[in-house]
Amino acid sequence: MRLRDRVGLSARRQRQAVRVMQVLLVVFVGIGIGEGNTGVIVNACIALGVTFAPAALEREYDLPMDAGLTLWVCSAVFLHVLGTVGVPGLVESFYGEGSPLPFYDHVTHALSASVVAATGYTVVRAVEEHTDTVSLPPRFTFVFILMFVLAFGVLWEVVEFAVSGAATLVGGGSVLTQYGIEDTMLDLVFNTVGGVVAAVWGTAHLTDVASALTRRLDGARRRDAGE
Repeated sequence: MRLRDRVGLSARRQRQAVRVMQVLLVVFVGIGIGEGNTGVIVNACIALGVTFAPAALEREYDLPMDAGLTLWVCSAVFLHVLGTVGVPGLVESFYGEGSPLPFYDHVTHALSASVVAATGYTVVRAVEEHTDTVSLPPRFTFVFILMFVLAFGVLWEVVEFAVSGAATLVGGGSVLTQYGIEDTMLDLVFNTVGGVVAAVWGTAHLTDVASALTRRLDGARRRDAGE
């Protein structure tokens, strides 16, 4: 049974939740403009674009991005931006020292990592189904997804460090911020947690998407072969 079936959240309610997050992201862009906060503006604009990506994938590539998957992706980017905005007038940010929710950063990392792991799982599963020359045992697939998430997490931390350092040098606001070695290590730990979640439950939620991607790969191969 899928998670959305367990919690009893209908597809209609899930789509409504996505629309609410999209509206709030537009509000966050306005808040960023009003405060002159480049980080909030950039993060909110990128997140808003990501929320429309599942519908675009379904429309352009016939990938079955149902309401549950869309909500999963949108929740990850929305909660990240909410962390940078906080609650105007009450909480400046949910990230960094002084946050009323000390583990907020790590929860968003785990959720984002689960989306990254889901992407890796979908591609690997599609390639495996597409060609007979690739056969990945379940245990190897599990390890691969974890390694994929860890590698992406390390790359992300390096990007955060570089962007934060560059912002310090030029004296401007940073789009991404790093809060020290301990925070980085905890982020990587929670990235692993997110990877494990996606690796364990990926089959139940992503099989349809992987199968659709496989059909597109098969179709492209037939066109290339002139069939």
